[in-house]
Amino acid sequence: MTDAQYDAAIQAALARIERAVDKWLEDDVIDIDTARSGGMLTLTLPNRSQLIVNAQPPLHELWLAARRGGFHFKLNSAGQWQDTRSGEEFFALLSSCASEQGGKPGLAF
Repeated sequence: MTDAQYDAAIQAALARIERAVDKWLEDDVIDIDTARSGGMLTLTLPNRSQLIVNAQPPLHELWLAARRGGFHFKLNSAGQWQDTRSGEEFFALLSSCASEQGGKPGLAF
């Protein structure tokens, strides 16, 4: 994967997260604050806990920090971000962590 392909995939992932959070706010599902700085997106949930999604350009990885732990993802051949240890898909794990930390079952990015 080229750096340009990696950057496009990162930007698409971060935009997808921001769109979901904006939609939840519009639909009064949950109020999650977002703060984006370059390749880092911080999600602050109503209980003040945070999820941090961070691009790691030198490694071509996407990282997630949550109460549950820290996770590293690489883009697989199907175009999905896959955990380098468990194989779990990024958006599935992010959804699970957000639901768990936010006390709102069923959140899906």
